[in-house]
Amino acid sequence: MSEEPCQCPDCQRFYREHDRLIREFPTFHQQQELNWASIQSFRTLCSKVTNELQRQLSERECNEDIIPEEKHISDLEITEALEELESVNAYLYSIEALMERIFDTKISNNVELKFKEIADQLAPDPLNIDRLILNRLFHQTPDFPDKKNIN
Repeated sequence: MSEEPCQCPDCQRFYREHDRLIREFPTFHQQQELNWASIQSFRTLCSKVTNELQRQLSERECNEDIIPEEKHISDLEITEALEELESVNAYLYSIEALMERIFDTKISNNVELKFKEIADQLAPDPLNIDRLILNRLFHQTPDFPDKKNIN
């Protein structure tokens, strides 16, 4: 017996994003590019924030006379964040090394078509008329009330 997917808002948002990424990037090659871009953007952002926090901490050490109200982030908070971000950056470099191996993989056009076929099954377009009709059959909606509420 399979477990029902979690219905909490965070999980539902994840499921929607998961399905959207499959719909919008349904081939092996597109998934390679998407994941590479995602890792690179995350690494770039983490590196820039790390550099900015290091700069901020360094300036504070040089200028001890900063008014406490002007400190939006405490020194301790910056130090802890820098430790965490350095770990994250190390992990992202490791993921990048693994992703380079994935980019060495090439598949045929016929297999790419299989990816598209499976993607359509995994994450059908939620606005597809057939999907909307099925959703109405399975769930009560304002424009299609549940049969047991009809007098």
